[in-house]
Amino acid sequence: MAVETTAECRVVRPGGTYDGKQGFSYFEGIARETVGASGICMHLLTIPPGGRAKAHLHESHETAIYVLSGEAHTWYGARLENHVVVRAGEMFYIPAGVPHLPANLSDAPVCAVVARTDPHEQESVVLLPHLDALVPA
Repeated sequence: MAVETTAECRVVRPGGTYDGKQGFSYFEGIARETVGASGICMHLLTIPPGGRAKAHLHESHETAIYVLSGEAHTWYGARLENHVVVRAGEMFYIPAGVPHLPANLSDAPVCAVVARTDPHEQESVVLLPHLDALVPA
């Protein structure tokens, strides 16, 4: 039995970009602001060669990343003491509240799909400038 609803399915064709607090430009995607999402956001991210985010965390929201091309280095943990390289075809999970700093150390762009349990995407971003210097530029 179908439930009657006024909700509408929507196709989003990423075109415009916006600047995130983390220091990257994101392609507009699924979010409360674009489709009225209530529990998720999903967008595309391209990290240019040499690109690096600011150290940050997402309060109370989980993040899932699927790398489409390239490889991204991410430092994470209370003092960014852990390091992982995520390559094309791999997924990466970041629990809520975990400090992290992604970077592209290669000479090719990194393209990824990023999904978060925060429908506003940027609302839960907390910058951690005291951690930026812990990862060499």
